[in-house]
Amino acid sequence: MTATATARTRVRSLPLAALGTCLLSFACFWVAQRAAHVSMLDLSVYRAEGATALAGGDLYAMRATSANLPMTYPPFAALLFTPLTLVGVPEMRTLATLLNLLLLVALARLSLRLVVSLGPAAPLRGGAFWTRPGAALWLAAVLVWCEPVWQTFRYGQINLLMAVAVLWDLTRRADSRWVGVGLGLATAVKLTPGLFVVLLFVVGVLRARGDGWAAWSSWASWRNEWLRRATRATMAFLLVTVVSAVVLPDDSRRFWTEMIFETGRVGRTEETANQSLSGVLARLLHTTDPGLWWVVAAAVVGVAGLAVAALAALRGDRPVAVVACAVTALLVSPISWSHHWVWCVPALVLLATRVRPRWTAGVALVFGSFALWWVPHAPAPVRLELHQNGWQMLASGLYTLLGLALLGLFAVWAVRTPAGDRRVDAAPAGGGRG
Repeated sequence: MTATATARTRVRSLPLAALGTCLLSFACFWVAQRAAHVSMLDLSVYRAEGATALAGGDLYAMRATSANLPMTYPPFAALLFTPLTLVGVPEMRTLATLLNLLLLVALARLSLRLVVSLGPAAPLRGGAFWTRPGAALWLAAVLVWCEPVWQTFRYGQINLLMAVAVLWDLTRRADSRWVGVGLGLATAVKLTPGLFVVLLFVVGVLRARGDGWAAWSSWASWRNEWLRRATRATMAFLLVTVVSAVVLPDDSRRFWTEMIFETGRVGRTEETANQSLSGVLARLLHTTDPGLWWVVAAAVVGVAGLAVAALAALRGDRPVAVVACAVTALLVSPISWSHHWVWCVPALVLLATRVRPRWTAGVALVFGSFALWWVPHAPAPVRLELHQNGWQMLASGLYTLLGLALLGLFAVWAVRTPAGDRRVDAAPAGGGRG
């Protein structure tokens, strides 16, 4: 009887309603994607990159798909994509969709872990909901319909994988043997996560200076969680980059000396899909190259965003530090396609636990409305984005404007957070040695 009662208790404790709702939402999403005839264009490019690496071809001379798309990532990415060549295209698309659905649930779970376990010790709006076993499933069921997530699936992109790698790393226990590895590997695939490494070094140095010169000894500095994470992330990045250079020497030389500076390979700056400062300025100025205007704006926002993130980290508010850094990276990048904004998942979780529901609903509406696609847009050589009026430019810059607003809000929170809160160095709940 005792064993039967225990089994019944375990079954009742399972988040069956959340699981059922999530699976139903995912099934409807899958049908909607098929009905929309999604191309998974970028996934086909990844497959071509892996095939080119295996064949010993020139990665950066390669063009793939009917859109004639080039490779834009470092050589390590091509090595990472080689398994895609082991299955047929239909199977690859099915597996990629399933993997991205699982990654969305993982991102929701890690976002909850970041916000609930590593934030300031203060009551959260929504109370016990955020700690329930099915919370991540409820979130995934809703957030799968956000425009950045939809576009990630549409193109077969790796944005969810990158976000999960970064959050998995930044929510690890400080004494985990794997700390820093996820962030280093993510940076080796797409360079933008490197801004998190910069943040870790900045916070680590500021923390060490605050602890006095004795903190700069080799042993004491290694006990500094931020410097340790940054150092290990850098080592992981360098290791796989060097291995890539050994395996693909010509491609590595060409990327790090030439391709890294050719931002035009990624796409047209003025495209509506570009939700970074450069894209908004290009459309605002009706030019394909915002030039110095973007350099100045990116420098100002980059410094300000890192300052906000560092201040939040030093005051024990890791969720704000992480989301602020992610938003900053999206804003200052030369190209931040709308699907790169899958960081809306942890951002919405953070807002939902701290601000009034109507404000969270407003931000969710921005990401769920697909409003940026309501304006005239067309591929080259038409360039309709260069002829938008004021309202159209406002709609096509919603993510960028929202990102700036979030940095402003985070700055207020960071300033108001009492100094001296060191909960940021505590181990996250539920974390183990990995």
